[in-house]
Amino acid sequence: MRYRTFGRTGEKVSALGFGCMRLPVLDDRQDRIDEPLATAMLRHAINQGVNYVDTAYPYHSATMGSPGESEPFVGRALSDGYRERVLLATKLPVWSVQSADDMDRILDHQLERLATDHIDCYLLHGLNAGSWDKVAKLGALDFLDRARTDGRIRYAGFSFHDEGSVFAPIVDSYGWDFCQIQYNYMDLDYQAGQAGLEYAAERGLAVVVMEPLKGGRLANRIPSAVRDIWEQAEPPRDPIASALRFVWSRPGVSLLLSGMSTMEQVEENLKAADEFGAAGELGAEEADLFTRARSVYRARTRADCTACRYCLPCSAGVDIPGIMAALNDVSQYEDPASSRWLYNTVAGKASLCEQCAECEEVCPQDLPIRQLLEEARQLFGD
Repeated sequence: MRYRTFGRTGEKVSALGFGCMRLPVLDDRQDRIDEPLATAMLRHAINQGVNYVDTAYPYHSATMGSPGESEPFVGRALSDGYRERVLLATKLPVWSVQSADDMDRILDHQLERLATDHIDCYLLHGLNAGSWDKVAKLGALDFLDRARTDGRIRYAGFSFHDEGSVFAPIVDSYGWDFCQIQYNYMDLDYQAGQAGLEYAAERGLAVVVMEPLKGGRLANRIPSAVRDIWEQAEPPRDPIASALRFVWSRPGVSLLLSGMSTMEQVEENLKAADEFGAAGELGAEEADLFTRARSVYRARTRADCTACRYCLPCSAGVDIPGIMAALNDVSQYEDPASSRWLYNTVAGKASLCEQCAECEEVCPQDLPIRQLLEEARQLFGD
């Protein structure tokens, strides 16, 4: 395993972090983690040198915004001495904060759920202009100072989902230790993007990268035109390892988080981290491969969805991520029959949409979901 310096904290962190948002589940239920398999995956990664574990209050929940099963699972999985071997990260659900007291109450609840007396890396979750304004007025920065002082957290940070112009003012507002941004070779100018990565790193913040594979979309069912780019390179490249290498090659990146769902994915990520975790700048020929792959994807993508599931549950029962996946499938790939089959596996069809717009209000990608659902309804029918 390769290690990097975690910003001005001086901590040494593994280039690969274990994200606990996409753990294996039973019966396709997000609130039923396959605990024996997930525990084996997490502990194997730690045994191979991974020392950063990331979770959050709502991960693996049955209903949007409610406490999920990821934190309690992580608390159990890190027993038997594993807790002492990692930096543990979780997040304050800012959408649930309505008063200053809520912040202390939720943090104390998270400590219980995680079976620990402190959280190493604590983030304000998914900040945008509105949520940042709300929690700042409620005293979030005083709360972070207090939690640092009393030892409940060690390092303070935030994750970010908004326009790039919102990012720098948040960075400059507090003595943050780190931030977490979405970044991959397709998202150079999306949200914080390359400019935000550089801005935060220049100010001494550690930068944790989420969605390095864009919610799996740079790893699953790669279009033939993109696969040809990797396979015909000299030497041939693995597309998944290449996507991770791209992130590791960026100056200022402390680590990337991978949300792994199978042991095979764990092994693949560990191998890539061992080979490329210390990657330096890309050479001109390698950089050109990413430029070419990016051009193909951008010409084919219809709905820029990362399947984060913030839009669920839909009050009308629409499986929004499932429908977005089918819509992208038909636009990105060359198998319409398979795309229709994928749509037919979705229980909550697009025709159920009641045009309430609640999903659009919470979508980190700012997608025009109602419009996309109507396109899917017309394209696939029911």
